[in-house]
Amino acid sequence: MSDTKAATGKVVKSEAEWRKELTPMQYAVLREKATERPFTGEYEHEQRPGSYVCAGCGEVLFDSDAKFDSGCGWPSFTQPAANSHVDEESDHSHGMVRTEVLCAKCSGHLGHVFNDGPGPTGLRYCINSAALKLKPR
Repeated sequence: MSDTKAATGKVVKSEAEWRKELTPMQYAVLREKATERPFTGEYEHEQRPGSYVCAGCGEVLFDSDAKFDSGCGWPSFTQPAANSHVDEESDHSHGMVRTEVLCAKCSGHLGHVFNDGPGPTGLRYCINSAALKLKPR
């Protein structure tokens, strides 16, 4: 089933395949909706220009031009590279109501989006470093 694409163009793999391809932290975040501890992620303070792609499937998710320091402990972005590259779902876990952000291509959990970001969007995409890989320009 490796790198199988469903009729929708989504990447579909077995949990065993995901476990084999991802680090334990990437698997926990992308496949089990875990969250890195704040201020511990590889890309929180990253400032090199480039594109942030999904660590699971390589889909381009965010551009460094949209990255900002929100002080929340995770990499934050004002908008995705393309709206069609992320999906959003209502998340009622941990006694909160939040909007979960997922990779549209492989359905991997990325983080959450909040309405307290800077202009022009007013959004803060709070994303786990483990869900991303930076492709420097």
